[in-house]
Order: sequence, then structure tokens, then C-alpha cells
Amino acid sequence: MRPTAVVPLVLATALAAGSLTACGGSGGGSDTVEVAYNRSTDHTVRFKDDFLASVKRQFERDHPGKKVKLVPIQAPDNDYATKAQQMMRSGKTAPDLVYEDTFRINSDIKAGYLSPLDDRLASWDDWNRFVPTAKTAARAEDGRTYGVPDGTDTRGLWFNKRLFAKAGLPEDWQPRNWADILDAARTIKKKVPGVIPLNVLTGKAVGEAAVMQGFEMLLYGTGDNPLYDPAAKKWVTGSQGFQDALGFVRTVYGEKLGPDVSDALDPNVNTRVATEWLPEGKLAIALDGSWLGQFWSGRGTRDWPRWSSVLGQAAMPTKDGQAPGRVSLSGGWTWAIPKKAKNPSLAWEFVRLMQTPANAVKWAVADAQIAVRDDVAADPAYLRSTPGISFFTGLVKYTHYRPALPVYPQVSTAIGEAMEAVTTGDATPAEAARAYDEQLATITGGAVTKR
Repeated sequence: MRPTAVVPLVLATALAAGSLTACGGSGGGSDTVEVAYNRSTDHTVRFKDDFLASVKRQFERDHPGKKVKLVPIQAPDNDYATKAQQMMRSGKTAPDLVYEDTFRINSDIKAGYLSPLDDRLASWDDWNRFVPTAKTAARAEDGRTYGVPDGTDTRGLWFNKRLFAKAGLPEDWQPRNWADILDAARTIKKKVPGVIPLNVLTGKAVGEAAVMQGFEMLLYGTGDNPLYDPAAKKWVTGSQGFQDALGFVRTVYGEKLGPDVSDALDPNVNTRVATEWLPEGKLAIALDGSWLGQFWSGRGTRDWPRWSSVLGQAAMPTKDGQAPGRVSLSGGWTWAIPKKAKNPSLAWEFVRLMQTPANAVKWAVADAQIAVRDDVAADPAYLRSTPGISFFTGLVKYTHYRPALPVYPQVSTAIGEAMEAVTTGDATPAEAARAYDEQLATITGGAVTKR
């Protein structure tokens, strides 16, 4: 899962100290639109604050007499979500606009916190610019849309071309199937000792990052709707694809093609990948996200000017190379209007202003986002913004979104446990899959279908 900070920091006191005081009361009048959003826990990262401040100035200039109150909540993702939910429960504290992770939006819809936007979207021409997959990310089980996405991310394989050259592997590497990935990792292990051949995030401590970037990047390459069957409205159990994905993870760690298990299960491993293992040439292949260049561009914590010449990118293939041949997972955030907002119409006008073509490009460039609008994706400033941006934008047509359902966070936890069991060797893929199926039946109240 994409971090909201360039370096994710675990701040034990963030919610109690910073975020609770950031938005303790409404204070806005009838002519004020309040915008609540997650501020990075890294004090050097203020891309979002700066962008929203610029839109605030535009809004107040274009709407004389109206004001914008920015309400930053500086906290890790879970604490941010908790605080935003606390605010939305009451008409006294509910913001007019809130930044919602697609990972959690359906939970907030089910709780009654958000308003549908369909009537507003129907008369907004720019909505036709958004790619269909991005639109579905904010669509609820009731078929209505509750948020406007402002960008997304995609995932693929990053590889070190210098290490590949030492191993006799091609610099234009594009694996056709899972076997090609494992073969390359085995070659690296044999011919370039001392480096980690392949990193696939795994385990409970790494959380949703492991589930989404690791397991689901494998699972969605095994067949259609491998996790949740939307037609039956049931979660999938007993699938060979689930076992195959766990089998890949087991192979990586069982053959010691990945990092030491203790390092793999460290909750900060994704930070080490970006700030240590890749820039220091300690890792040959990483199954990871489109945003990694943000760490090395001079805006992050690890300046690495030559990264674009050292690292290559390849699409994650499907298991056996079956159509469509490539797979990606996408997340992203949306702007939503709380049901108890005091000024929903002003909030909508702020969303429209954020999504003018110029502002949409500005945000995509500032936050290393993958465009979800066709006009942004074709804009020269966007295409020049980060090396590899065209490659990762091209993966949008192959991408999948996680089932945005209220029980998904519990399902994710169960997947993380299955991954950890095969990583440590405490269970075979078949055993871990059976344990997951049992948990899934409990989590969903039996709303499962067997494959």
C-alpha cells in the first residue's frame, strides 16, 4: 500500500497530540468550506499542504466573500481514518470535504458518514475524463459514487540493470510468467552472491502493503475475480489461484531468494527497500509501487540522481502468461462530502476547482501520482515529471482495485497471516489456504463461494 509520507514514521503520540488539536472544533461559518486531509508525518513533506493552499487562494479569489479552512490531520493512516470518522459523526465537527482512502471508503459509507455524488457528477463534464477503473474505486455496493479520485498508483517489478548485467540477464528484461521471475532470481543468487535477488513484501507486520503489493499482485494474475465474486456477492474460497500465490511466496523464502525472514517480517521493510536496499545496490528485483522515484528525486530522504539509469521497470506477468499477460493493483484516495457537511455545495465547487486540468496536472506531478484522467495522462508536463511515469501510467489498463467492502480490512489481516505462515515455513501453501478459508467464512458470516 502506498505510504502517505515519503518516509513512514510511527508516531505513538500523533493522534493524541497533533491530530486531536488540529481539528478540535468546527469554527467555520456559513461562508466557509472546511477541508480535512491527512498531513504527512514526515515534517519535511508538505506537497499536499502546498497544493491545497494554492487551490484555497484560487477559490477565495474566484468566490468573493467565501473562505476555505484547511484542516490538516497529522497522523499515520489508521489514526487519520479514526479522527476523520470521529469528526464526521457530529454536525458540529463534520468537515465539508474529507480525503478518503479507497481502502476504507465503503466502511464510511456503511456507517452513514458520506453523501452520494451522482447528481453532481451527472452535470460535470470533466467526469467523462476519468478512466473507468478509477471511477469504480469510489463506487459503493449500492451502485452510487461517493468520491472523486485525484490520482492512483500502479505496481510492477523494479530491477537493477547493473546487477542484471553481472548475472548475464538482459537490461530490457520483461518476464513472461512467474517462472521467468523465479529463474532470474535464481540466476542472481548464483552469479551475484551477497545481494538479495527478489523482494516480495509479506507477513502480518507489514500489513496491507504486503497483502496488496505482494500477495494480490500474484493472486490477480491467476484468473478473474480471484478474491471476491461481484456477481455472486461472495468471497472466494478453495481456489487453486490462492494456493499458487502462496506457493510463489513460499518458493521465494524457502529457496532463500528473498531477504532473511527476520528482515522480511520487519514492519519497516518497505522503507528499507526504498532508502537502503535499492539505492545501495543490495537488491536486484523488487515487486513494488510506481511512487518509488519520489524517494530519490531530491524531494525525499535519499538523494539518488542516477537512479533512472540504474533501475529498470517491468510489468508483473500473469501466472502462466495468460491473457491479458500483465497485472497491476491500484489504490488511491478520493475527495468525499460528509453527510453532515454544513456547506456541501461549496465543497463541491472546491472539488471542481481542484480538478481543473491545470490543477489536476499540478497535483499529479507534485505527489508522483498516476493520472486517472485521460487529459492529464497526455499532458507534456505530466509525462516529463518523473522517469518511468509513462511505463506506470500504461499499467492502468491492466490494473485491479481491491474489493472496497466493509469487511476487507479483516480479510486483509487473514491474508497477511497466511503469507507469514508460508514465509516462515510454519505451514504449507495448502495448509495456510485452508486456515484462511476457515477465517474467511467466519469474517463474512458464510458469504463465500468455492472455486
